[in-house]
Amino acid sequence: MPVQTLPFQSLIITDKTSTTPIYQQVANGLIKLIIEGKIRPGYGLPPSRTLAELMNLNRTTVVAAYEELRIQDWIQVIPRKGIFVSGQLPVIKPRTFRNELQVPQAKTPIPDFYLKLTNARPQEADQRSYDIVINDGYPDSRVAPLTALLSKYKSLSSKSYMDRILLEGSVAGSANLRTELAVFLSKTRGINADSEQVMVTRGAQVAIFMAARMMIKPGSTVIVGDLNYNLANEVFTQAGATLIKVKVDENGMDIDEVERICKTKKPDLLYIIPHHHHPTTVTLSAERRMKLLHLIQIYQFPVIEDDYDYDFHYDNCPILPLASADHKGYVVYIGSITKTLAPSIKMGYIVADKEFIWQLVQFKKMMEIRGDILMEEAVASLYSSGEMQRHITRSVKLYKSRRDLFCNLMDTELGDMVKFIKPIGGMAIWTSFNDRYQLRELSRKLGIQGIYMNDGSRYDTTGIAPNSLRIGFASMNEKEMKTFIKELKSLKL
Repeated sequence: MPVQTLPFQSLIITDKTSTTPIYQQVANGLIKLIIEGKIRPGYGLPPSRTLAELMNLNRTTVVAAYEELRIQDWIQVIPRKGIFVSGQLPVIKPRTFRNELQVPQAKTPIPDFYLKLTNARPQEADQRSYDIVINDGYPDSRVAPLTALLSKYKSLSSKSYMDRILLEGSVAGSANLRTELAVFLSKTRGINADSEQVMVTRGAQVAIFMAARMMIKPGSTVIVGDLNYNLANEVFTQAGATLIKVKVDENGMDIDEVERICKTKKPDLLYIIPHHHHPTTVTLSAERRMKLLHLIQIYQFPVIEDDYDYDFHYDNCPILPLASADHKGYVVYIGSITKTLAPSIKMGYIVADKEFIWQLVQFKKMMEIRGDILMEEAVASLYSSGEMQRHITRSVKLYKSRRDLFCNLMDTELGDMVKFIKPIGGMAIWTSFNDRYQLRELSRKLGIQGIYMNDGSRYDTTGIAPNSLRIGFASMNEKEMKTFIKELKSLKL
């Protein structure tokens, strides 16, 4: 068979600054040419010396690339004849789960062996295709100390002492990160806990799921807000619990109503977001917080305190979490590192009684033996060096200015199109639209202009807050805010 005489030097581009070895880049380039049909099965490849000269590479690099291809069965090396592309290429061809030889004559039933998540929200559009995305309230990844984090990650990966830590790391998470979190929570939230009372999870959502599944079972009752974080509701209902919904107003959850429920029958769990309640962003008042702590003492029911963005307060000093008080072990505290850094850094934590954490560890083992210990160690270094604390300080200042600008734009440009209360903290604004402007239609029209905004359906699960949604301001810069408001204003009647 003939030897391929392609211009390999222009078809295979190598990058000496890449972390991928040059020989692997050459091998990958040849595989791509074979898959694309530019090099056909059975055809010969240039000798290693010839290809090295064509591409201005060291011959040993080309030899290593050919050896990689031989090991993967892309080529055959025939003594005294040359190097040839394999006649049977190692390309995996997808196959259907169905029996291709059987053509059903009648409609076959849909498989019924898996759980049907009937409460799950409809799948939303791919947000990557939009110029601006109006999210639920996320931090701005562009200002996060990701360079410092990744630098530490890379540095730690080369340390010999990390080998044992990565192999034998605790299911509860990096010991260093749990220690740093315990210190941080003590200084900023008044939570008196040691590292053995902390467990690291892959995000706060996982923490909610694990804590809930440890406390509720089919038939359990869970008190939640009438407007509540929908994914938490789904966790509780899929575990078999019945939700008891309590009104949430400008002062947070109605604790008097919680008391009336307790007098009838003690709940199995209460789920509450005291700071920047999701979705409405309101904060539980100090008076209601004290009364709730009193009820916990009297009726001894467990509480999941979801404190996903406690650090982001703008107008006053935050009220300390329920977990900072003497709650006799009944409050399970959940926090998020994701909300501090960036959505792509999925990391949260649970703070609770030592025995509860120990039981959680046993439960976690059924899902994963350990988390990303290396990343957890890198995050721990941000806390120990003070970089995380400095980032929070900078972020609070930045997000406060963005909140003020965005609220001013909505006031001056949108007028009676929207109603909102300027939040004292958090990263989103709970916004209700005038009935003349239906969110479903606004969402569709903004999408045409390259702006993604959800249609509010994810929040209106009870019918009490129609035509409302959370608008995340923290991740938008001034230009993005003004563009969004301009396009929204253009849709006014």
